[in-house]
Amino acid sequence: MKIVLIVLLVLLALVALNILTIIVQNNKVPELGHDNGKLKALSKKPNAVSTQADDEERRVRPWPFKADQTTTRAAILDAVKAYGGAEVITVEDDYVYVVFTTAKMHFHDDVEFYLDSEAQQVHFRSASRAGYSDMGLNRQRYEKLTELYTQAEV
Repeated sequence: MKIVLIVLLVLLALVALNILTIIVQNNKVPELGHDNGKLKALSKKPNAVSTQADDEERRVRPWPFKADQTTTRAAILDAVKAYGGAEVITVEDDYVYVVFTTAKMHFHDDVEFYLDSEAQQVHFRSASRAGYSDMGLNRQRYEKLTELYTQAEV
């Protein structure tokens, strides 16, 4: 009987530790941004996508510019607004940073857009803060935002 109780207590402690770890990860704002046209590299976890990913499986295509940089940035912000569940954190001439919060578990996902005026492309990075897998959510978000961006008339 004592062994069963000890095992249950250990399991309960492990579950509590796992929940605490996820809470801490979810609330820790990562250092993001761009340097010389490069967004931060993705972690080794499979819970992110980027137009600049080294890993083919996590790489997505950049978006073409709209008429100019101002129009492109406005179309990005329109797409983010239409998608919903986002808080726009930073808007600069060549950079937009947004935090999406998932509806059910309230996980935070950091999404960045780098407007490369030289190449006339928008680079994209979407990464979950917490956990290991995102069940494909960041790629799905990229695909929906791409559709909304393409349809944006600004």
